[in-house]
Amino acid sequence: SDSPGGYEINLDHRKLKTPQAKLFTVPSEALAIAVATEWDSQKDTIKFYTMHLTTLCNTALDNPTQRNKTQLIRAAVKFLETDTVCYRVEEPPALAELQKNEWDPVVAWAEQRYNVTIGSSTSILGPNIPASTKETFVSHLASYNMWALQGIEFVITQLKSLILSMSLIDRHITVEKAVLLSRLEEEYQIRRWGNVEWAHDYDLCELRARTAAGTLFVHLCSESSTVKHKLLQN
Repeated sequence: SDSPGGYEINLDHRKLKTPQAKLFTVPSEALAIAVATEWDSQKDTIKFYTMHLTTLCNTALDNPTQRNKTQLIRAAVKFLETDTVCYRVEEPPALAELQKNEWDPVVAWAEQRYNVTIGSSTSILGPNIPASTKETFVSHLASYNMWALQGIEFVITQLKSLILSMSLIDRHITVEKAVLLSRLEEEYQIRRWGNVEWAHDYDLCELRARTAAGTLFVHLCSESSTVKHKLLQN
């Protein structure tokens, strides 16, 4: 239901609350519908680990780590220093080639899109990311609100890469592609040695689900009301 602070979720005539007992309100109707759908799909036992949007809303409302916007942005940009797509191997040559073919285009896209220098390195220390690049990402992320930033950080934590996360959130690559690129080495090993039993498939599905939820959360928290309206009509 619509309330002054946003949209509330009612479950069997009870108002949903956060872990810190705040009233659960979200900024957009589309997000409220998505959260309600998560609750509706729960059967006899409530499995919170499958409710990624609800969890993200709780994080945004309770802010358990008590960070402000600047701290959230700094934490996100810090991932550049250990960005998955910037760390390259020299051996085995086949993996080095795969990384070059798959990761270089995403790095090149990011450099052009944000007008920055990123580069990559085979050194254990990783590439030397210029301070100006970090500042550019800081100011880009500052254009997002606190809710969206919590979602962006969640996606970055899944993919271990700011570059892949921004490519995904800017709709340059799909969730499947982002997840594949974030796990290139595992995927290379599997192609070489065969599938590492069912655990791999489970991990992959789980990572896709979390990444997709985080991306959807960012979009639903940061887009204009006309887009939300269109989403609801589709």
